This record gives sequence, structure tokens and C-alpha cells, in this order.
Amino acid sequence: MSSSFSAILPDTAAFAAALQNHNLVPVHRTMLGDLDTPLSLFAKIAENSEQVFLFESMEGGEKWGRYSFIGFDPLITFTSQGPHYRIAYPGLAGMTPVERDGNPFQALRELMRSFRVAKPDDTAMLPRFYGGLVGYLGYDMVRFVEKLPDRHPMQDMPDSALFIPRILLIHDHLKQLLRVVCTVWLPETSGLDATALHAQACSRIDAVCAQLRGPVPAGLCRHEPAAKHVFHSSAGPDGYRKMVERAREYVLAGDVIQVVPSQRFEAEAHVTPFAVYRALRHVNPSPYLFFLRQSGITLIGSLPEILVRLEEERITVRPIAGTRKRGRTAEEDQELERELRADEKERAEHLMLVDLGRNDVGRVATPGTVQVQELLVVERYSHVMHLVSGVQGRLAPGKDQFDVFAASFPAGTVSGAPKIRAMEIIDELECCRRGPYAGAVGYFGFSGNMDFCIALRTCVHTGKTLWVQAGAGIVADSDPEREYEETVNKSMAIRKAVELAEQEL
Repeated sequence: MSSSFSAILPDTAAFAAALQNHNLVPVHRTMLGDLDTPLSLFAKIAENSEQVFLFESMEGGEKWGRYSFIGFDPLITFTSQGPHYRIAYPGLAGMTPVERDGNPFQALRELMRSFRVAKPDDTAMLPRFYGGLVGYLGYDMVRFVEKLPDRHPMQDMPDSALFIPRILLIHDHLKQLLRVVCTVWLPETSGLDATALHAQACSRIDAVCAQLRGPVPAGLCRHEPAAKHVFHSSAGPDGYRKMVERAREYVLAGDVIQVVPSQRFEAEAHVTPFAVYRALRHVNPSPYLFFLRQSGITLIGSLPEILVRLEEERITVRPIAGTRKRGRTAEEDQELERELRADEKERAEHLMLVDLGRNDVGRVATPGTVQVQELLVVERYSHVMHLVSGVQGRLAPGKDQFDVFAASFPAGTVSGAPKIRAMEIIDELECCRRGPYAGAVGYFGFSGNMDFCIALRTCVHTGKTLWVQAGAGIVADSDPEREYEETVNKSMAIRKAVELAEQEL
């Protein structure tokens, strides 16, 4: 084992040199991680963390992704509701919060541009995400991307909530290593020198490592059986069927090709968010698994669909549309795949979303670089199989991660086509603001990379209530009863996870 295996890097001299031209430096230590899982690591640090996230990934529903990420101890927080946004600095003593009105996306861009990041060199072996803004941007943030009506009153939760974690744990499942990253930011108002800052970072990393060597708190992983949750629909069966009929009228009139109205299923909360997450990752493992607690609410999700990813200037969107359940035998599974591939309605809706994806990527990509890398591929997950396509493009000069996000937001799978008219109809048909549902969960990285998934199959836990929302794509020949049942089915993974969490885990 090399001496650098457990050493804190960069050392004091290299750290001081980095601060000559930068104001943000990731300091990190690598240690063996073979005795812990992401859940045990999370449980050890989550008990006293009001702002914390856990990101995991199950590739293809069959094997764990290489990295899991856990972030806490916020350095900076960002929340917005409508045009009003607030930037606070809980990790920096003496810095006054900033509250203003304006475009929250522009405020986020300016915040990230204020950091001059000393990017780790290749020897650090850090993955594409080693720190940045993490959180959610709710569906209603679209009003800062497109001009849309805003009929419904504000909810008692932010439209967006993100934070920069001072401490980031990166669990490498392949090499069985754990990297503890401490983000050090030196604002202009700080009077600290490099030596003091480096010593503080080392002390924080030592304290986290000591905490991680301790036992898992029993109270976080075991609880008494809870009362049964009874979910109530925001629209009711008849109300949602009427929404479908009205949506069909717009389709038949030629306003839209497809529109995606949704309904919310809500219940009193009798279980902890962590119990729901543990159950959900068991019931429905997916490429995007997340537990995100901030601003008094917790988002718990498991879903397959990326909104958009930017990695080393390569933009990727992967439309998913067309679904069949998994077969009970290999033969039945193959038959269901053939049925899915042959379904003309599923194919037509999917290809419409591929065209939307090409258009979204084309808005921020270098001309001539947009390509469909995969088309109508069948991907299998634990309970279902989907038709999936991939669209990629090279980032155009002068564009950044926020341009990429805005070009793709919201996804066509949660709005419809054409997007703007479909969103106008959604605002008319639905009874309240969507909140986190159909928005995005993910990160804007210091590296310039970003990765966001669509907030579907997501439980919103407020402490007193929990809810899940689901929609259906309405076209000319949609049947109201079948579309209502589709929304119920789409909410079932969360509802089953809640049911499992009611039992003693």
C-alpha cells in the first residue's frame, strides 16, 4: 500500500500553490471502503444532517453502478420560489445571506462562475463529479425558460433547492475505496491564510473518518411497524377521466400531438423517509436512486430516465417511452419484447420524443454534431422493460451547463408535444402547481459537467404528509379509464415501498 493511500491531498504546500490562482480547492483522502455499503455510510452521518443527499445507481436494473455519492455539511444553500431567491452561507461564519428577485437560473450561473476551481489532476482518481451544486429544480421553474401562464398559488415549499456540500463521500464499488472530499472555498472576505484553511480541512476529514469508523445508529435502520397509509387522489377517478377527455379534445383540435396531465396521490406520513428509501431501492432498483433532504422536505426516488447529461462537453438525452411488464419466464419475456417492438402506437410516441430530444440538443450543440446513437433499444429493469433511444451532440462554443439544462427542461415525456402548448394545457387542467414532480434532481458540477434525472416515481415527504404524482400521455385515441389506470400503475413502486416501510425493516 502506497503512503499516499491514506494521506490527505493536496498537501499544505500544493494547497497554498493552488490558492494563488483559485478560490476553491477540493481536499481529499482515500481509504478502504470494503466494510461499508452506501446505506451504512449514509446512516452514520445522516442523523444530524438537515441537508444531505445520497445518489446511487443500478445499471440496467441488474448491477450496481460504480460510484455512490453522499454529501452533507452545506457550504452554500440556494432556494427559490417564483422570482425570489435566497443564497445563504451556513458553512462560512459572518457571511450575510443574499435575497433578491430575478431569474434563479441566472443567479445559479453567476454563483458557479464565482468559483475559480483548482481541478484535481488525474492522479487523484476522482470521478466526473467531485463537488458542486446538488438538489432539485421543480417543474414550475419552466416559467424562467418559457413564457407560460401561472394560475395556481405558490406551495409551501421552494420551487428549487440546491446546496454545495462541504463534505462529499465517494464510494467506489469497483475498487472498494472510499474517498472523503472536503471542499475549501476562500471568499474575498475571508482573512484566513492557506495554512489555516488546509488545517481546517484536514481536521474536518479526520472527524468524518472517525465518525465513519463507528457503528450504524440503530434507530435509523429499525423502526416499529407503522399505521397503514391511505392515499387520496388530488383529482379522483372521475376528475382525472374528465382531464383526459379535455386533453383529447385539444389533440383532436390540432393544438397538440400529445399532452401529459397528472394527478397526485397523498397520504399522512407514518414512516420515516429513510425507511421509504430503503424499501424503494429494494422494490424498484433503477439507474437513478436518490435520497435528498433539504429545506424541510425529503425527495425519495427511483427511476430510469435521464433528463440531460453533460460530460466533457458531450450532451446526452435518452428518451424512454413504451413499456411492458417483465415476463415470468425467459420465453414470456422475449414474447413481451416482440410485442413491444411491434406496437405501432408505442413506436410512434417514442419517435416523437426522439425528435423532441434532437431538437432540444440541437439548440445548444455545435451544428452537425447531433446524432441518434441508439434507436428503439429495449432495456430491462426489475419489473418492466422500456423502449429507449439515445441522442448526443457536442456542446457549442459559448454555451454552458445551465444552457444545456434550460434547452432540455422539462422533458417531453412529462409535458407533451409541442412542448409550450402542451404545458399551457397542463396548467389549465391540473388543480395545483406540480412542485418537484416532473422537475429534475441532480447536480451542476465544479468540473462543468452536469447530470439530472426527471423527478418521476418520486416520493415527496414533508414530515406530516407524503405524496407521489404520476401522469399519462394523452393522444387522439386515448381511453380515459386506461389512462387513469396508467397513473395508478406508475405510482405503485412508491406506494409498494411505503407499504413495505410500514412493516418493521
